[in-house]
Amino acid sequence: MKTTRRDFIRSSLCLGTGLVASSQIGFALNSATLKFHPLLGVCVSVKDAGIAEQAGFSFIEEGVRSFLMPEKGDEEFNKNLILVKDLKLPVKACNSFLPGNLKSVGPEAVHPEILKFAETAFRRASQAGVEIIVFGSGASRSIPDGFSRDEARKQFVNLCKQMAPLAEKYKMIIVLEPLNSGECNFINSVAEGGEIVKEVNHPAFQLLADIYHMKVEGEGPDNIRKYGYLLRHVHIAEKEGRSAPGTHEEDFSPYFSALKEVGYKGRISIECKWQNLESQVGKAHDMLKSQLKEV
Repeated sequence: MKTTRRDFIRSSLCLGTGLVASSQIGFALNSATLKFHPLLGVCVSVKDAGIAEQAGFSFIEEGVRSFLMPEKGDEEFNKNLILVKDLKLPVKACNSFLPGNLKSVGPEAVHPEILKFAETAFRRASQAGVEIIVFGSGASRSIPDGFSRDEARKQFVNLCKQMAPLAEKYKMIIVLEPLNSGECNFINSVAEGGEIVKEVNHPAFQLLADIYHMKVEGEGPDNIRKYGYLLRHVHIAEKEGRSAPGTHEEDFSPYFSALKEVGYKGRISIECKWQNLESQVGKAHDMLKSQLKEV
């Protein structure tokens, strides 16, 4: 039987539609079966690393000023470096970056002092096997009353553009942490932080999503989807009382689903107010594992 041009086009369209439908089904199946197993850690002192290890965590997150001690000499820091060598869990991230007296913005901004402080922190972090430096530091970056927000933003971006190459030199990644407006009046959402990271435009300067701060600010998971390609670290705690996961049985699954959708490959650290570390840490770990399995 002779095939007309019209029959050929019709059959081609049907075949094409079938192929598209088939590929869409395959994509849906792949998305549904994709496993999401981010490494879980906890923000504790190296002295409590054993407790975290027994609870099932993969790493700990320490403090820049308490662990790396940029304001003190190498002799003091070397004591912590010796402790790290005997730990079963690695220290992979450090938070509590800049002290409040080192102002990032405003008329009292001290960028040269900050850069000197930062380079010491990055050098020591490299020695200790740390990979992530969390830039929260609300007291340092809060905008003084009456100071131009536009000018403060320019100051901050300029500082970060100078700081990022220093981090790269020591193979560090700085992650900008948006804080809730009750703690800081500047960079209060993943969206705001993401735009600054885009402007800094350096591979050593990336973004953090803190699910506690997101919940406090009423920021849903859509901004994780929008800025997920910039995310390199995640913090988590329950909204009520900044409690450990499992304390009030809060549901994190919408945020976990968004992280899975964007293919997040980084770590998740619990940063909370522990009522009793030893009695809570195991439940917190198991609660997160359970919710992660469901997405």
